[in-house]
Amino acid sequence: MQTKYNIVKQAIKSQILDGTYQPHQKISSESELMKQFGVSRHTVRLAIGDLVNQGWLYREQGAGTFCADRSKEENVNQIRQKNIAIITTYISDYIFPSIIRGAESYLSQRGYQVSLFSTNNDHDNERKFLEKILTQQFDGVIIEPTKSAISNPNINYYLNLERQNIPYLMINAFYDELEPFHIVMDEEKGGLLQTEHLIELGHRNIVGFFKNDDTQGTKRMKGYLKAHRKHSIEIAPNNIVTYTTEEKSTKPIEVLTKLLAESPEKRPTGIVCYNDELAIKLLDVIRDAELSIPEDLSIIGFDDSFMAELTEVKLTTVKHPQSEMGELAAKVILDMVKQSKGTKKQTMTEKDLIRFDPELVIRSSTGPVK
Repeated sequence: MQTKYNIVKQAIKSQILDGTYQPHQKISSESELMKQFGVSRHTVRLAIGDLVNQGWLYREQGAGTFCADRSKEENVNQIRQKNIAIITTYISDYIFPSIIRGAESYLSQRGYQVSLFSTNNDHDNERKFLEKILTQQFDGVIIEPTKSAISNPNINYYLNLERQNIPYLMINAFYDELEPFHIVMDEEKGGLLQTEHLIELGHRNIVGFFKNDDTQGTKRMKGYLKAHRKHSIEIAPNNIVTYTTEEKSTKPIEVLTKLLAESPEKRPTGIVCYNDELAIKLLDVIRDAELSIPEDLSIIGFDDSFMAELTEVKLTTVKHPQSEMGELAAKVILDMVKQSKGTKKQTMTEKDLIRFDPELVIRSSTGPVK
């Protein structure tokens, strides 16, 4: 548990890092801080004294306490460092090790240290890591956004990266309001490929499972809808199932269990999954219902992860570039680092980045309607 003194200290530090306090701006008075945090004057003075000693604040006799300008110190640190941060939602799970390996290999060959951070798709974790990056002065940051489909509470930290001239690049998704450099897949086209493959096999009752707090999920759902409209197929309202990060281990399983309990004529014949990880979980539900794949039910994943060929049912899926995306992200961030240090005059534009084209990988989990 944090002490009151540390809570006050961290809150002031966070306000400096998110840009609430600019260099030479006066911070709240001791009385205001006492009221804000419900602490004694002694606690406030301890916190401020520590931040003054560490160079975050400075005092002017008779005028108050002000936010220090750390830019000169930061510029000196930047020259010494060759360090890139990689922030992803997960590190050791699913396709993330392949993406990270692609980036890490390229960066290490060019003399850069790589620091890895995993947000676990949680905004509070993202904030903590951004604070660390702003404090330790990395040369650049490769970021996979956290819950990219919903409003991000950490936008100020990204603006502070820009103020401090620390380049950042987003992969897999991006925060649209920031209009950052980004490397992504054409997720909408991927969702269309998944669904259209099932439609071409004769499926008409297709249920789609989409994670809706990441833009990948909302775009894949858009592709699912487009495929139905393109082929003039009506979508049953309960055939679109959305879920959040917190629900990913429960809601899809519960919904599919109910759908498969319907009579054969009402039961879906095809399932479009947000990713391979979900498809593997749903295979267990299908087995429990004593249904066969693809004879009774076709299922299609996304990402072509190592999981796609793990079970006796080999998943039809959409290929994700994985290590290729990681390597490209590494190349682009180093290009951006050169620009930020003034050693390269060329200005990068959106055209310099790649939107990977999805590709369908057909295996045994999909087949024609019986």
